[in-house]
Order: sequence, then structure tokens, then C-alpha cells
Amino acid sequence: MPKCDQCGNDYDKTFQVVMAGTKYEFDSFECAIHKLAPTCPSCGTRIAGHGVEEDDIIYCCAHCAARKGATQLQDRAD
Repeated sequence: MPKCDQCGNDYDKTFQVVMAGTKYEFDSFECAIHKLAPTCPSCGTRIAGHGVEEDDIIYCCAHCAARKGATQLQDRAD
């Protein structure tokens, strides 16, 4: 049986993700997020959504980006 690349679980329903040419095997989306999602440099949250980006740095939100000195980002007001 395939093993999850994050937790090592043997599971018959794993799925594969290819990222930057490297193939990974996971038993859950949670494990995929923990292994592959970027981490916000301000608060440490794993960024599972789009996030915001300035100067090739990805943040979870504009608030965290501003805390780290990014000046061109803002969250939606609506």
C-alpha cells in the first residue's frame, strides 16, 4: 500500500500531487497542506488559499503583510 509522504500512514486511498516536478503521495488534504502549503512569515499560518503576495513573499492576508512592512497590499473592504 502507498504511504503518505507527510504522516507515513499506509492507506489504500492515497492521492498524488505533483508540485514543481516532484511527486508526493498523501492520505488526506490536511497532510498535503502541512507538507506543501507555504507558511505566512508573520503569523505562521499555513496558507491553503490564495493568500497575498508582494516581492515574491506570500502572506495569509494584507494585515500580516503590513506587519512585515509590505505596503502595496490591502484586504477587500466588502
